[in-house]
Amino acid sequence: MAEYIPSTWQWVADQVELYEGSDGRDGNTLKGVPVIIVTNRGHSTGATRKTPLMRVADGGNYVLVASKGGAPANPGWYYNLKADANVEIRDGASVQSMVVREIVDQTERDRLFSIAVSVWPPYQEYKEKTDRRIPIFIAEPQSE
Repeated sequence: MAEYIPSTWQWVADQVELYEGSDGRDGNTLKGVPVIIVTNRGHSTGATRKTPLMRVADGGNYVLVASKGGAPANPGWYYNLKADANVEIRDGASVQSMVVREIVDQTERDRLFSIAVSVWPPYQEYKEKTDRRIPIFIAEPQSE
């Protein structure tokens, strides 16, 4: 595993540290909504990066919404996932190796975005306030 570089956003670094340091017992929500920790490899540094994201489940898979609060640009982790589809998802005490793929089919995007909005309603506001198409990934268990 490459060197871990915490987020430059202090609240993100603090939440990851609290979440992982307590084996998912603390720091596992954001504004009352459950979160997961997505671990991936930085596309330019090669370092280990960790991001708390809303816990949006679709069966045994996770939906990752690259909303960045509706900002004009994609979040940094979007580019990491585009460069390397292998991630680790921490959901509480459970840690699982997964592979992500960006959803391009509009019907599937709509279905997954609807699930995401049911978990975190502000996603709809983020979509309306940005001109970019918010990327959606599905994280699926790695094949044995």
